[in-house]
Amino acid sequence: MNLPNKITLTRIFMIPVFVLFFYLDVMNGWNYFVAAIVFVLAAATDALDGYIARSRNLVTNLGKFLDPIADKVLVSTAFILLLTRMEAFYAPIFLFNGGSALDAGYAMTVTAGICVALILARELIVSGFRMVAAERKLVIAADKLGKVKTTCQDAAIAFLLVGLSFSDGTAGQVIGFIGLVFFFACTVLTVWSGINYIVRNKGVLTEAKEQA
Repeated sequence: MNLPNKITLTRIFMIPVFVLFFYLDVMNGWNYFVAAIVFVLAAATDALDGYIARSRNLVTNLGKFLDPIADKVLVSTAFILLLTRMEAFYAPIFLFNGGSALDAGYAMTVTAGICVALILARELIVSGFRMVAAERKLVIAADKLGKVKTTCQDAAIAFLLVGLSFSDGTAGQVIGFIGLVFFFACTVLTVWSGINYIVRNKGVLTEAKEQA
């Protein structure tokens, strides 16, 4: 197993560590900050393993299989965990909210749930699309919009985690609000990039249909 694949596996092994710290409530809120650090380090390995694989010509089929799985599992896990701590989404809006905490909490619970569902649905649909393309031995070029989407997702998760760690103070709420901005932006980018991905490569489905 080459170095890039080992780095990718390290990212996968960091996911349970991330989950552990996220729920380690005995740390009195600092667990979310540590979880944010673990997440950022894990997300950073994505760029690292890709760079090493391309620069040293170490791209392998195993790497092509593991890398996208590691990315999607990491991000999906983080979003799902954040949904179990809904204050990460509604605490920041108390800075600007004129209504009751109950109204804000309910609205953000519904909104955040819908956004995460859209993000996960997009990833599943695109993954299925790539499986069809791979089966037909079709090469799909990397999408810059998809890379921007991934960066925005990572930023949203990191800011929301740090904001959650300091949610009792104004600074934490400001950080959380920045996380919310990234969260809604990445939701739009995720849906947009998914549609763009399918439209740009619609020939994959057309050819598959003709062969059926």
